[in-house]
Amino acid sequence: MNALTLPAVAKLNLFLHVTGRRPDGYHNLQTLFQLLDVGDALTFTLRHDNHITLDCNNSELINEQNLVLRAARLLQQYSNSTFGCDIYLDKRLPMGGGLGGGSSDAATTLLGLNKLWQLNLTVDTLAELGLQLGADVPLFVRGFTAFAEGIGEKLQPVNLAEKVYLVVTPACHVSTAEIFQHPDLIRNSPPISIKQLHQSPWRNDCQPLVERLYPNVAITLQWLVEYAPCQMTGTGASVFAAFPDQTSAQHALTQLPANCQGFIARGVNQSPVWAALADTE
Repeated sequence: MNALTLPAVAKLNLFLHVTGRRPDGYHNLQTLFQLLDVGDALTFTLRHDNHITLDCNNSELINEQNLVLRAARLLQQYSNSTFGCDIYLDKRLPMGGGLGGGSSDAATTLLGLNKLWQLNLTVDTLAELGLQLGADVPLFVRGFTAFAEGIGEKLQPVNLAEKVYLVVTPACHVSTAEIFQHPDLIRNSPPISIKQLHQSPWRNDCQPLVERLYPNVAITLQWLVEYAPCQMTGTGASVFAAFPDQTSAQHALTQLPANCQGFIARGVNQSPVWAALADTE
């Protein structure tokens, strides 16, 4: 195999509770990750030297700090592979929206190069490597909708109804670091068990603070709630609502405010990346 193309799907946080601050400065969280059937796409082309290159349809993303490059180099170093690769990132998801795009790109890179370089590393090993890149990367490596705890890396699979979602991103970029460092962030939500998931309404502990600091997020939520109950994903800026069918979601999308981006996606319990990998067998 000399090349392969794989998806890097988005995620939603159907709820997000901040249950405390850890001694290392990170926060303990509980969240329900819903994978979606849309996202970015990456193409990996084998090189027989050890060079790794990145190209992208958004030139701003071609830099040494891109998680795709970092993931590829981490895997190469860990495995002592003598191969390299040319990577093309087709960036489709909004950046900085709380949809997990960068983490998903990194996970797909680990999975794709594990296949292309014939490393045969286990999913557990790839997830451990992914955690070095970001707390959400193991979710996308494992590729299932999940109840998550810790900093988001302790995952339990959950099967959810695969609903239709409208995802809307307003014209602002929310700083995750700013939100988690802010003194007004809710940090004392009582932990729940996986059995309690459906016993109370879902909420995002970051949302009240983000709405106050970023009025565009609040305005977008006020627009979307006219069509369906809605909330923010992650630390924003993207917001979402579940719809009973594609037609009703499409109707809302046609009314999208001019300063917003939006797309329709279906929730999936298993990431399409695994089906794509199976097709390469």
